[in-house]
Amino acid sequence: MGSVVQNDKKVARRARIRGGIAVLALTAIASGCAQGGGGPAGSRPAAGQQPGQAPPERALDKYADELRADHAARVAAAKRWGLKKVPLVAPAPPEKKPRITTRDGFEVDGHEELGLPPVFTTVPTKDKVVFLTIDDGAEKDPAFLRMMTELRVPYTAFLSDYLVKENYDYFEKMQDAGVGLNNHTLHHPYLPGLSYKRQKHEICGMQDVIEERYGKRPTLFRPPFGTYNRDTLRAAKACGVKYAPLWNEEVFVDRWEYREWDRDLHPGDIVLSHFRGREDWKGSMPDMIRRFLNKVTEKGYAVARLEDYL
Repeated sequence: MGSVVQNDKKVARRARIRGGIAVLALTAIASGCAQGGGGPAGSRPAAGQQPGQAPPERALDKYADELRADHAARVAAAKRWGLKKVPLVAPAPPEKKPRITTRDGFEVDGHEELGLPPVFTTVPTKDKVVFLTIDDGAEKDPAFLRMMTELRVPYTAFLSDYLVKENYDYFEKMQDAGVGLNNHTLHHPYLPGLSYKRQKHEICGMQDVIEERYGKRPTLFRPPFGTYNRDTLRAAKACGVKYAPLWNEEVFVDRWEYREWDRDLHPGDIVLSHFRGREDWKGSMPDMIRRFLNKVTEKGYAVARLEDYL
């Protein structure tokens, strides 16, 4: 499990590198276009070099080929999974993370003074991105894993042990693909109805399960049903939780639901869905993802990884 602990850092680092190389490539290609045939007549390469064989040019050619192949693969995957358009690619993760605070009206008594985890529904960013989060772990559809891997769509999972223990390996495959596995309690209870001690057992117990099974103690916790009280956040903090993200929209197989009056997406919105299948929905998880991606892509949004902004 040692390599698993480095998963988040590797994913974020690769995304930053891809973003930096893309900018460099575009700049260099533009420069190369200006030079090709536009220089002084009879100009020659510097001593020791041959025309068209400079290492940077070869590197750019290789990278351009990789970009074309990558785009072709994404086009093919979008077609294979029945999407209307190819999903947009998220920008590189921000080097300076935004400051996360509790949304107005979502505070508990002493929230800031006690340093309790912030409760938020949107990440402050100007990037036109949204974040997909999926809760509980009831449905374990192999087609969903294939779809998300082939489309390269990031998401964050919030798991409850009473559901995931039926097949821990399924979520290990998810983690191997770069997905963050986070805390949604052991048994998915209505937490405000429990004592502080029992809430702490539910939250810390799930921390222990994820650390034991997947090698990393989560820092993100989502209370079941989105309900919590002061004891919930006190217990979460005691268990090592740093953030308590909720959501601004929820997507199902057949519809969207919205928290805001304008019933629209906004930069940095967190979108909720669930691990559900045909027993609970009028369709499968791939059907839900199609509805999700068709809308966000049509609206000009890319899907980014929540942990990259925290």
